[in-house]
Amino acid sequence: MADEIRRSCIDCAVTLCDAHNPHKAFPAFCLSRQMTEEQRNNSLREYFTSEEDKKIVQAAAVVEAEGYRKWPRVQETIEFARQMGYQKIGIATCVALIRESRTLAKMLRANGFEVYGVGCKAGEVPKTELGIHPKYHGPGPMACNPILQAQLLAEEGTEFNIVMGLCVGHDSLFYKHSQAPTTTLVVKDRVLMHNPVMPLYHGDGYYSNLTKPREED
Repeated sequence: MADEIRRSCIDCAVTLCDAHNPHKAFPAFCLSRQMTEEQRNNSLREYFTSEEDKKIVQAAAVVEAEGYRKWPRVQETIEFARQMGYQKIGIATCVALIRESRTLAKMLRANGFEVYGVGCKAGEVPKTELGIHPKYHGPGPMACNPILQAQLLAEEGTEFNIVMGLCVGHDSLFYKHSQAPTTTLVVKDRVLMHNPVMPLYHGDGYYSNLTKPREED
């Protein structure tokens, strides 16, 4: 099984790209060492042909430097939006996190931003209309509509969108259809109080079952 794996950054235990230790060697599969100058230059070109991309990467650097180990993510998000000069911010929220989204809106408005939010159940659709088998209609027969969330925020003219706890897959559809740059403040995890990284810290313990090959159904 291991021989079939195409090694990449996630298989690296050296991470010289971060540590810059001259006494260690890069692994043979290191992407930085294997990529061509053309590949690297193609990516760099985007930062200079798109003023928005260039501004985003520069604003991100300011936030990282100023808030490193000092600001929680919500503050980083506010400061990033300020650095970018955004005025109108959209919130794409799960209806189960309306209270948290209302607090976020209060914080954003206190910092001078206009805020417009759309809940996941706005324009909800019967799951049968989407071809979803009745077996999978739990916990309810109505499906969220993340594409409509993205469309409504675009119609409202939001310049920057924040995802608040959309379901796995629903968030993917929102990112795909959002017309404005998007960040995520809350990642939904119904079991772990929206702390999805917890199983990664316990991959050798309580959640070790997730690291074992899945048996065929």
